[in-house]
Order: sequence, then structure tokens, then C-alpha cells
Amino acid sequence: MLRFILLILLIAASCKRKHEQQPDIFSLKEMSDLATVEYTVTKIIKANDNKTWFKAGERKILMSCEAHIKAGIDMGSINRNNFRIDGKNISVQLPLPKVISISIPAEKIKVEYQEVGLFRDPYKAGERDQLAAQAETQIKNSIDSLGILQQAKANTSLFVSNFLKRLGYENINISYSGKQSPLDIP
Repeated sequence: MLRFILLILLIAASCKRKHEQQPDIFSLKEMSDLATVEYTVTKIIKANDNKTWFKAGERKILMSCEAHIKAGIDMGSINRNNFRIDGKNISVQLPLPKVISISIPAEKIKVEYQEVGLFRDPYKAGERDQLAAQAETQIKNSIDSLGILQQAKANTSLFVSNFLKRLGYENINISYSGKQSPLDIP
């Protein structure tokens, strides 16, 4: 009899654990900034100041930098109002994708070529930093043309759809709302 009771308790405990481990749809919120795409972009920076009339000699520089751009969805902003559930059917309204981060590691900024005339000084670190900052601005301005946000939207839809299918939903409708702002770019 004691063995029978222990067996029932053991089975009940294991069933309860399986039920607790199944995620619910609101666990998506815990993902906060869900990065669904990462691009690596190489930018070539070319500069010269030969047009300055009062300087004798030429000074040219060619630099390259590698930027890592992550984009995705702010899942922390969703709430119960973003979900409409009807049996095995679910509609989810997500915020528009955004750029989560842009990083240009210092070791990925390289001087590829530099030509300095006899009467000129080489480019100083501050000038090279200004050129790298201009490159970062140009990369930020090219986000739309690179298709990063569109790819983040497609990847997020796929991720959320698969997540909801594993929870047992059959008909899944994902939509996006909100305003896309260039100010969202860090």
C-alpha cells in the first residue's frame, strides 16, 4: 500500500513538473529586445584635404571599418492586449522592428592607405576618429536601403509563429503596429 501511494505521488509530481515547464504566450515579454537579425557591414572611408589653398602638398587617407548591426523587436512592450485568442486561433500585434545596436569595434577600423606630402603632417588620431564617426552616421542613414528592418520583421514573424505552434495554436496571424522612427537607432 505504501508503495502504491509513493508511486501515485511520484507520477503526480512528474506530471505537475511537465505542466509547469510549458511556456505560455506571455513568456515572449521576458525576451525584452529580441534580436532576430545581425548584419556585418564594411564601410570604406576616403578623405583628402588637397583643395585647401594654403597648404603645400597632398594628404590622402583610405580607411575601412566593420560595423555590426543588430535589429529586432522590443518584446518588453507587449502586453495581454496584443493577443486575441479564439480556441486554436491567435492574433498577435507586435511593435515594429528597430535597430537594437550598432557597434564598430576599434580593432575593425583600419587605415588601408595613406599618402602624405613632404610638407604635411599625417592624419592625427582625432581626425581619424572624426572620419570613423562620419562612417557610422552614413551606416545609420543606410539602414533602410540595406533591408535590415524588413529582414528583422520576417525573422520575428517566423520565430513567434513557430513559438506559438509549439504551444498548440494552429491559425496564427501576426501584425505590426507603431511608428518607425530614425531616432530608434542607437
